[in-house]
Amino acid sequence: MDTSHAIPCLPLQGYTVVELGHSLSAPYAGHILAHLGATVIKIESTGPGDHARGWGKVRSGDAAVMFHAINCGKKSVVADLRDEEMKRALKTLILERADIVVQNLKAGSVERAGLDAGTLRAEKPQLIYCNISAFGQTGPLRDSPGYDPLVQAMSGMMSLVGRPDDPPVRVPISVNDMGSGMWSVIGILAALVERVRTGIGTTLDTSLYETALAWITVQMTDFLNSGELPVRQGSGNANIVPYQAFDCADGQVLIAAGNDKLFRNLCHAIGMDHLADDPRFAGNADRVRNKDLLINLLEGPIRLVHAAELQTRLTLLGVPSGPILRMDQVVQAEQTAAIGIIEMTPGDGVRTVGLPISFNHVRPPLAGKSPRHGEHNSILEERLTCG
Repeated sequence: MDTSHAIPCLPLQGYTVVELGHSLSAPYAGHILAHLGATVIKIESTGPGDHARGWGKVRSGDAAVMFHAINCGKKSVVADLRDEEMKRALKTLILERADIVVQNLKAGSVERAGLDAGTLRAEKPQLIYCNISAFGQTGPLRDSPGYDPLVQAMSGMMSLVGRPDDPPVRVPISVNDMGSGMWSVIGILAALVERVRTGIGTTLDTSLYETALAWITVQMTDFLNSGELPVRQGSGNANIVPYQAFDCADGQVLIAAGNDKLFRNLCHAIGMDHLADDPRFAGNADRVRNKDLLINLLEGPIRLVHAAELQTRLTLLGVPSGPILRMDQVVQAEQTAAIGIIEMTPGDGVRTVGLPISFNHVRPPLAGKSPRHGEHNSILEERLTCG
């Protein structure tokens, strides 16, 4: 049997993570770590538990499918951080078992519970502890709560989305929550490497606001060095032209002519070779300066061609292009099926998206079924009994 593509041991197998999190940012960090093989113990509040259990109209078991998408394979322990005995038991659990703690609770919560990085790492220096906040650990907004839409608004991100005359538009994905989870994992993995070398853990800090600013690095850098406010580009790009969606005779096609050769091939595909020799469009910088004129000249001939025909021509000439698909079309696409990224959680049968990375050509499987609220309370009860 060929075992060259098997994953005999996931990279984080043997590591234990305690997730003091709710909603999306810390749970998404835990989600990634669980799929990389770590045991993730999710600490949920009493009552309804993680807010995400109630987010969305489609449900499976005791939670919305959104919860299943981000929390499959974890262990759920319910703890009241106002209860002194539970706080002591949770601290004991972390000191005994945890390699990593990731938390995104309201500012001051972990400090009041005695579960902050300073307190825990004083007793366990090898612990890696990651804080995720809304706006960072310093500054006037350090204690402010925040959700992804608020951070999109306050970071300038919403000023970049949509067409020039549109009202402010939110990216309809929680990019800062999920991005903060990803940055947390990047930091945690780097800290694990450092711990192998030194034996000492690390306190990590990231935030939704910092993540938002990192996403808009290019636009921010352009502004910092030109003083010109960025203009909304619709489906286009302020720094590369032509690089946007175009209307065809029966639909739209996204064309990404990212260099001079691709631009020349695009012109050839639509019978406009003379544009490639026009000095106003000779290089990308020229095309950016004369964007409105060029797009107007390209739109006419493109609108006469059927989308499938245009894509065939562009593909033959090596010009990146593709249709703008709906969600149902993406799910049914041959490429989606070929990469096998849509999976089903074992046990509760929720279809969701797997981790976008493979090891030796094998994608880590979904980490397991999603936990019921408090399903693994025995983990903490052992410490309560011992106390």
